[in-house]
Order: sequence, then C-alpha cells, then structure tokens
Amino acid sequence: MIRVLVVDDQTLVRQGIRSLLELADNVTVVAEADDGDAALEAVEAHHPDVVLLDLRMPGRDGIATMAALRDRGVEVPVLVLTTFDDDDLVLQAIRAGARGYLLKDVTLEQLVGAVRTLAAGQTLVQPAITDRLLRAARGLGTSAGKEGPMTAPVDPLTPRELEVLRLLASGYANREIATALHLAEGTVKNHVSNVLLKLGVRDRTRAVMRALHLGLLGDPDR
Repeated sequence: MIRVLVVDDQTLVRQGIRSLLELADNVTVVAEADDGDAALEAVEAHHPDVVLLDLRMPGRDGIATMAALRDRGVEVPVLVLTTFDDDDLVLQAIRAGARGYLLKDVTLEQLVGAVRTLAAGQTLVQPAITDRLLRAARGLGTSAGKEGPMTAPVDPLTPRELEVLRLLASGYANREIATALHLAEGTVKNHVSNVLLKLGVRDRTRAVMRALHLGLLGDPDR
C-alpha cells in the first residue's frame, strides 16, 4: 500500500484529492496538512511514501517545506501538484528537491500513475510542462544540485541511451520505456544509470535539463 500525505491550503482541494486517490488500488491517504508546518509534523508522525505538495500556501510554502525536509535529512519523494504553470516556481521546486511535477488539471489516471512512479523511486515530469522546464534550463549556467558546470559528458551517449533520454524527457517511467523500446526493464535501468553517470547528475530531472543545455534533445522551439 502506498501511503500519501496531501498538503494544500484549500480544504476542498485536499478532500477532492483524497477521494480520488482512494478510488485507486494500493493507494491510501494517511494524512492531510494545510500548510508547510503541518506537513512537516505529518511527515514525522505518519512516514508517508509520497508527499503530494502544493507550492503556494500561506506561511511556510511548498518550496520552504521541501527545503526543511532536506535540512532534516528526510528523503520522502515529493510530488508537486499546482495550478501555477510558472517557470520560476518549477525551477525553484527542482532546486528544492521535488521528484515530480504535475498541474492540477491532470486526470485521476495520471495522478495515480505519478504517485506510483515516485513511490517506486523514479522521477516524473508532466509532458505539458517538460518543454517549459527545458527552455528554462537553457538559461542556467550550472545545474540545480551539487553537480558542476554543464560541460559535455566525458563519454558520449550511445544511440540507445539517447533514445532512453528522450523518453525520460517525456515523463516515461522505466517500465514504459522498456515497452516502447522492446527492452527488459532491467536493461532500461542500466541505460538510465549510464545516462546519469555520463551527464554527471543525480536524478532523471537534472539529466533532462543538462541534456537540453548540451543540445542532446534538439531545440524545443522547432
């Protein structure tokens, strides 16, 4: 059972998300919180597998909440669920450590799929905002984490690794990539690990951002 904490300052939104998620198999909402401080307490009390987090809340907002979780050494995956399609907010969320990014107009299937993806230790970026993330990445001189400057990888990516990278950029999970490329899931995991290693990043989102900066994904304006 995947245990979810829902954090949103609007009661109706929280209740709606709870009702939707509990229609899915193997997903349960263990707690709700209406601001960042309450979210931190709920994480400590309930140990959720995934935190579903709004970004703009009174008091401690979503970005500050993720920063506090990181400072406390809490590694629970955070799925940002927001109405704001804002480049700056999304990039701030990346720097704060969010593992997933969805807008609130997603379907139940997409939401549940994202929760399951993060619970499995993977990263997901909604295709609708992927291009915006990639465009913004072009203006970054360095990546969002502790990686160094965005220089070209020491070892070039193989054609297969580039295929995997392009599917990562579209928000595909490992199993979906395996199906699309007719590969074993374990083989895909190896390719993803190689991509991260060659690009010098720690997660899939930063890999996509760095790849665009290096021109490995083509120009999203085309």
